[in-house]
Amino acid sequence: MGSIINLSSLTSSSGMDWDSVIDQLIELEKVPITKLETEQKTNTEKNDLLAYMGTLMSSLKTASTALSSDGLFNSRLASSTTTNSTWSVSADKGTATGAYTVNIEQLAKSAVRNGSSDIGYGLSQTSDVSGVTLATMVTAVKPTAGTFTVNGEKVTIALTDSLQDVFTKINTATGGDVTASYDSATDKISLTSASGSLVLGAANDTSNFLTSMRLSNNGTGTVSSASSLGATNTSATLATAGLRSSITNVDGSGNGSFSVNGVSIDYNVNTDTLSTVLSRITASSAGVTASYDAANDKVVLTNKTTGDTGISISEGAGGLVDALGLGSTSTLTRGQNALFTINDGPTLVSSTNTLDSSAHGIEGLTITARSASTETISVTADTKTMQTAIEGFITAYNNVQDYIDSVTEISTTDDEVTAQPLASNREVQEWSTKLRSIVFGSVSGLTGSITRLNDLGIDFISGSDNLLIKDQTKLTKALSENASSVATLFGSASTDGVVSKLNKLITTIAGEGGDGGILKTQRDALTKANTSLDAQIEVLERRVEQQRELLEAAFQRMNEYQTKMSSTSKLLDQLYNSSSKDDS
Repeated sequence: MGSIINLSSLTSSSGMDWDSVIDQLIELEKVPITKLETEQKTNTEKNDLLAYMGTLMSSLKTASTALSSDGLFNSRLASSTTTNSTWSVSADKGTATGAYTVNIEQLAKSAVRNGSSDIGYGLSQTSDVSGVTLATMVTAVKPTAGTFTVNGEKVTIALTDSLQDVFTKINTATGGDVTASYDSATDKISLTSASGSLVLGAANDTSNFLTSMRLSNNGTGTVSSASSLGATNTSATLATAGLRSSITNVDGSGNGSFSVNGVSIDYNVNTDTLSTVLSRITASSAGVTASYDAANDKVVLTNKTTGDTGISISEGAGGLVDALGLGSTSTLTRGQNALFTINDGPTLVSSTNTLDSSAHGIEGLTITARSASTETISVTADTKTMQTAIEGFITAYNNVQDYIDSVTEISTTDDEVTAQPLASNREVQEWSTKLRSIVFGSVSGLTGSITRLNDLGIDFISGSDNLLIKDQTKLTKALSENASSVATLFGSASTDGVVSKLNKLITTIAGEGGDGGILKTQRDALTKANTSLDAQIEVLERRVEQQRELLEAAFQRMNEYQTKMSSTSKLLDQLYNSSSKDDS
């Protein structure tokens, strides 16, 4: 492109605004470019509209396909008719609808093996508790620092106090009236009032000492702990846990082994704690949960499953099993099976409280009973889920129809006709008709009362291509009483139902994912047209620029000529004037 000429000099010498003249001439030259750019903008708008059409078509296909999803029209709801029922019930797709009266005569329970109580020494092996501090003694409930009340007098204790210190403080606070002592044989504390009156506790006590020591009023002058106080130290090694019975059936390194339900459990008295061993049992394949009952200082084994089964545990004499009281001194409560009836039928047996078809024979129905009672279980068609899918389809269908109407509309206002960008696109207009034809028509080969959407109470809004549920009662009845026929009407993705026909049309229009089919062909054509227009615009712009250069050059030459003419005119005037003077 040539250099831009400054025409301001031309203006000053000739008195004419050559810049404005050239700009006006160039604007006339640009008219074809403006027309092409307008055409490009229209093509881009059409392309964007068609792209969104693909999105809506894809959404319609998704909603349509949902109507053919496996089990939609045989989905079920199960519930108990008992108010605030604690039972859990569920019904799989296709479960026979109806009411089932379930009477639980007996709940299933797990087998439990209770070890003997008081497996630990207690608070002290002697009655001297001057070396037993509140902070270190092992009890089911840890005592806390603060105050407690005896016969109206406050006793203040700290965790650093020994148990004997507490006894002394009680005696001092009550003026020597109340004495306290510990009996190692029974592992209990006793309080005795010399005056024969003993009242323990107050509303503003801040220490739980009395509760921790299991001391409570009995209306007499003597109160003893309700049960033994000591507990086994589950965090210490087995050798130092304070177990009453020594563990002798181990090797020189302290290793031993026992079996639970035939599963071997290893331990080491010098490295393993009671908590570790119990966790090891629970994590094993023995199928039991092992726990420690601090309140009674005993170990409990509970089957993880319910049913009439037992729990076996074995080890040689002197092993950990004996020390934990799980041997011959333990008691076994066998598990029990659930006993129940369905609709007053014969008594059925289940090893669990979760009753499925293997227990009662009703395919798809599962009941988890949590009480021995009678409840009626109702199994009905899940019409809400079905209708939600149908409503989703109607919404997606109406969105497509509304969009087609909006982008192809031709309207007249005050004799002025306005056409939307796709008004001349006959294919787009035809899609509306084809969609309507599919959803309005009947499905061939169907018999019975449901062969078209209208049979479900679904029809077109008057004067519109949009669908509407016009008869809710009719739809609900069809879904609850004849859902299988509704499923056949819509069909699967491969059968000749509404879904198959609709999806085939959508695939033709928009491809598999909304960005193919006829829409892609049309969009590609618009993109190609715009590419061609880009080339044409580029050529015209170069031509306009060249024209500007020619005009600027022409006007400069004209200005130069005018300048020369002006100089010549001045010279002639001078010559003429000089000649006139000579003649005179």
